[in-house]
Amino acid sequence: MEPQKLIFTAQPGEALTREIERIAPDNLFVLCDTHTRALSLPLVAESLPPSTRYIDIEAGDTHKTLEALAHVWDELSRHGASRKSLLVNLGGGMVTDLGGFAAACFKRGIRFINMPTTLLGAVDAAVGGKTGVNFNGLKNEIGAFRPADTVIISTRFFHTLPHEELLSGYAEMLKHALIDSPDSYRALLDFDLAAPDWDRLLRLLEESVQVKQRIVAQDPLETGIRKALNLGHTVGHAFESLSHRRGTPIPHGYAVAWGLVCELLLSHHYLRFPSDLITGLAQYIYRHYGAFAITCKDYETLYELMTHDKKNEAGHINFTLLQAIGHPVIDQHADKEEIFVAFDLYRDLFKL
Repeated sequence: MEPQKLIFTAQPGEALTREIERIAPDNLFVLCDTHTRALSLPLVAESLPPSTRYIDIEAGDTHKTLEALAHVWDELSRHGASRKSLLVNLGGGMVTDLGGFAAACFKRGIRFINMPTTLLGAVDAAVGGKTGVNFNGLKNEIGAFRPADTVIISTRFFHTLPHEELLSGYAEMLKHALIDSPDSYRALLDFDLAAPDWDRLLRLLEESVQVKQRIVAQDPLETGIRKALNLGHTVGHAFESLSHRRGTPIPHGYAVAWGLVCELLLSHHYLRFPSDLITGLAQYIYRHYGAFAITCKDYETLYELMTHDKKNEAGHINFTLLQAIGHPVIDQHADKEEIFVAFDLYRDLFKL
């Protein structure tokens, strides 16, 4: 699998024009959801030729369905898309996941460009070649590995994001920094999220995405080192699932932020990860993200949710842990008792 072409720019429209000219498709399609059609498309509309066809889907992960996928295929088919056509996915992770899968399958594969319009989409879903839709109530149950021909990343799209959305994406950047280097990690802790310097954020984002790009290039199908990118996600997904059961869903990045703290606590027990770094991260997370409230009555439910994680193997809950910043250790297993101790310590750190 070839590395994706990544373009980081303050001028997304100009970059898109150059890529369309380079690819020279016979037909051009742009996939938006209802939010990005209103807020993001105007930033690049003048760069698109008059013959461009627009495909709209409903916003939100609940619409990442086979029905929405069939609608995209139907629009491509009705308007004469061929194997030489190009699909531009303009949106967050939901749009790039669904649009990428639609492109990967249509006529056995047409070219596509991802233009993520959320920080989480830019740092996570748009890069790495994972595509898919939800099925039978399970997230990304049907999908394929197929990287975009180009990913165009610009912080210009983020100006209209709610602060909560910025924080959600920033948690994935913190994860990348923790598996990369102490310098990257310190730079993120020092950045002022309350009044973002968008040019500086673009540079930090470029460093962060390149961490993922390097790892994916080594392991495109997630059989080895790519599992390092799961740091914070085993516990984080359990928190996320519990929040849905409670009827009060939390953003994905928030769940990852709290999951990072729990998994670093496990890293301290099993790999002697420094406790002072855990305390510092917990204080940063608590200040920016608050706390996900759990009691000891939730432990069994959270453990049961973790046993269903699709990264598990041979009946073991599979963790990525850290020996030190920049030194991830994949395929780690933790005893149930130690996981519960980590929940106890998490509650202490977060004053629960």
